[in-house]
Amino acid sequence: MRELWNIFKKGIIEENPIFVLALSLCPALAVTSSAINSLTMGLAVMFVITANNTVVSITRKIVNSKVRVPVYITSVATIVTVVQLVLQAYLPALNTALGIYLALIVVFAIILARAEVFASKNKVVPSFFDGLGMGFGFLLGLLSIGIIRELLGAGTLFGIKVMGSWYNPALIMVLAPGAFILIGYMVAGFKMLIEHSEKVKLERGEL
Repeated sequence: MRELWNIFKKGIIEENPIFVLALSLCPALAVTSSAINSLTMGLAVMFVITANNTVVSITRKIVNSKVRVPVYITSVATIVTVVQLVLQAYLPALNTALGIYLALIVVFAIILARAEVFASKNKVVPSFFDGLGMGFGFLLGLLSIGIIRELLGAGTLFGIKVMGSWYNPALIMVLAPGAFILIGYMVAGFKMLIEHSEKVKLERGEL
């Protein structure tokens, strides 16, 4: 269990897809203008990457290495289609808000990277936890960006007004330049956090 926990948690901070690996930054800029959009996209990606890791791990011994990438993309496309159909049926407004970026999950670098780097080389259970951890880290990244952008850019949180009439929204935060600036600061913060963590472990003799 400890090994599985270590596989899961590395995607949250040490190898966070957005703030450390800098993968799939397109949705981090495009759909994080509101917290609810960020949450929905994050949950969708977490489901897709976990399911795809599981499928790739199960089929890793029967898929010819020469055609593995088309197989990965076919697997991801199938899972994404299921997600789209569910959102269209039960959450049509969110499906419309996410627009083309939902379909683009098929080619998100983080999903194909985990399939190639981890799932294709490991058993099902570790691959499941790898996908779950990376997906959760991606979700936390999107959600944190979305919450800050919505709060500063509109004075609301999940569509609910939380700032008083005294607050003058910083409109740049709901635009792409605001997202670039925010992500830059958060990447720097993550780097400082990781360096501090490594320093503490070194002092304790854990490294």
